[in-house]
Amino acid sequence: MMSLPPAIFIIGPTASGKTGLAMKLLKHFPLELISVDSALVYKDMDIGTAKPTAMELEQAPHRLISFLDPSQSYSAAEFRKDALCEMQEITEKGKIPVLVGGTMLYFRALENGLAKLPTANPEIRKRLSDEATEKGWDVLHQRLLGIDPESGARIHPNDQQRIQRALEVYEITGEPLTELFKKASLDAFPYRLLKIALIPESREWIRDLAEIRFKLMIEKGFIDEVKSLHARGDLSADLPAIRAVGYRQVWDYLEGKLDKDEMIERAVIATRQLAKRQMTWMRSEPNITKYGAQNYKIETVVSDVKRFLEQTSSAF
Repeated sequence: MMSLPPAIFIIGPTASGKTGLAMKLLKHFPLELISVDSALVYKDMDIGTAKPTAMELEQAPHRLISFLDPSQSYSAAEFRKDALCEMQEITEKGKIPVLVGGTMLYFRALENGLAKLPTANPEIRKRLSDEATEKGWDVLHQRLLGIDPESGARIHPNDQQRIQRALEVYEITGEPLTELFKKASLDAFPYRLLKIALIPESREWIRDLAEIRFKLMIEKGFIDEVKSLHARGDLSADLPAIRAVGYRQVWDYLEGKLDKDEMIERAVIATRQLAKRQMTWMRSEPNITKYGAQNYKIETVVSDVKRFLEQTSSAF
């Protein structure tokens, strides 16, 4: 392990200051940043994703940002392939890849690899969608809990896409996702890893911040941003890009399904729920170095990173 090149993960819930910490570390080490965010990959989705500003990107360029059209899908497997390619380029330049973001599935896929799953079956998907329309997605989620308790606990009851996929895989293979992951022969992660997490000191802080942050996005023109996407005519609420937190709620508002107050309330709740899931994942993640999001000392983080790098190749 000590002979492997180093890499750093900076993980944290929504609005915990991950980008800010990464930019501070850039002043001390030869780093390059890679975004780990399933929404930041899309073009024309800047305000609602809290994409780094033009000034921030000039100071600290991020790879894997703004390279897909919102009409396109992007999987964890595609992210892993792209991220490993970017990491190799950075390492070959004599620098250290730092992966920054809050999409926990992407972090897990990158570090642990992915099982080889069957391709989609349109007939099964349609039948599951029709059943969900008739009975509700909560019924299908309960079925998943019975078939695969681990996946059922990990997948949120409102995550229709992943509930459908987990049940589809089970119907095709006869095995739950959890077992397929355990059996999979996964590619080794070719880096020695330091995982840093920014943890808010209180739930109240992240709850309040979610509301403040979303209302600030509205002031910055978030509704107009979604209007531009809606006006294209080739996008729908079923696409992964539009299902992103905040975008789905504003989309429903533009289609008259919610009034403005309802839209804001639901978006804030969805943001809080996302942060809660991120926090749960981080607390269960092994071998992770945790700092308080509000009161960490950059000198301490720099010292810890320096100690980690000294244990790797002398090239760094």
